Amino acid sequence: MDGAQAPAGFKPEVLAQVGPALKGLVDQGALSGMVTMVWRRGEVVQVNTIGQRDIEAGLPMERDTLFRIASMTKPVTTLAALMLVEEGKLKLTDPVTQWLPEFKDMQVLTDATGPLDSTVPAQRDITVEDLMTHRSGLAYGFTSMGPIAHAHEEKLGSALANPHGPDEWMKRLGELPLSYHPGERFHYSHATDVLGFLVARIEGKSLGEVLKERIFAPLGMHDTGFWTPPEKRGRMAKLYQAPLEGGLKDVSWSDPPTPAPFEGGGGGLVSCLDDYLKFARLMLGRGEVDGVRLAKPETIDAMTTNLLTEEQRGHTFMGMPFWLSQGFGLGTSMVLDAQKHEWMGAGAAGAFGWPGAFGTWWQADPANDMILIYLIQDSMPLGPEAVTAMQGQRPTGRIGCPMFQKMVYAALG
Repeated sequence: MDGAQAPAGFKPEVLAQVGPALKGLVDQGALSGMVTMVWRRGEVVQVNTIGQRDIEAGLPMERDTLFRIASMTKPVTTLAALMLVEEGKLKLTDPVTQWLPEFKDMQVLTDATGPLDSTVPAQRDITVEDLMTHRSGLAYGFTSMGPIAHAHEEKLGSALANPHGPDEWMKRLGELPLSYHPGERFHYSHATDVLGFLVARIEGKSLGEVLKERIFAPLGMHDTGFWTPPEKRGRMAKLYQAPLEGGLKDVSWSDPPTPAPFEGGGGGLVSCLDDYLKFARLMLGRGEVDGVRLAKPETIDAMTTNLLTEEQRGHTFMGMPFWLSQGFGLGTSMVLDAQKHEWMGAGAAGAFGWPGAFGTWWQADPANDMILIYLIQDSMPLGPEAVTAMQGQRPTGRIGCPMFQKMVYAALG
């Protein structure tokens, strides 16, 4: 663990308690380890490297440890698409069928949990904005219940290690009915994967190439990508599950010898602490960081402004009242009510980010000029009816994330 000697704007004695508190979770066996960062007003205030990235090999967590960041990929892909919007290559209101004919003439389930053969025609085509706000009507198996959840698993394979190329995958996805009419409600889904492949088709390159050219190379995010070369794999944090019987079970998988054709813009990136800090600072800087501007301020403002209606925010997300205190814009969520948000963490009104399925999390807070990053590798079920399947695991070190948030905000001077 390390940190600045006299962190500006913080109570040092309170901030100093963060590392030991998080270490307690690792000591209890709830997690293999974690890497966290507090950045504020242009400086790194605290970095904690706790526990091990590989228990069997006895390798410690380090500042440059690589993590599968899962859905923290989504804001990156969304920004790339919005860069094309700025260049006039597409509009938010465009139907995606202009580039993705696989999604023409979609059918919609009459009941999102009902039989797959009970459908009606979609009231309109899916738009680019629908993809960015998860109001496309598309689904994930793990956010759905009933036949559509199992159909996703059967048609598409694993959400984590997909065997299909982009064209075949979209053909298969387009053959499944939508859970809701486009624009009707927020339903977390493969929408950002589709958005990534839309970007790739427009640019005539793989999504990985687009992200590298437009975002990673300009920002110096040299350890971020969809495929980790062999020489870097020793830095990768292992992925663990916490079964009910105790202990931690290694459920990691290895990258293939060469890059796979499926590059999931919704969850496929590997990154590290300092790389993602650059992206978060770009977002906090409204499109500019260290003299490099990638997007207009108004583009970032659109990403971080709530677009969900009150009715749409009234629905639960993964069985939780997620929208009680939050909204969703283009690829990111944001805190709308700091007091109501205390039940799940901490953040001033306007703070924004988006977490990952393996417990990774980040938040940029314009009101406090602060960025928090929390990186772990804790695997939870992602198959059909995952919410029920989670009952087969004991509570894990994911509780460290809201603990981390609340302790850092309590340390603000």
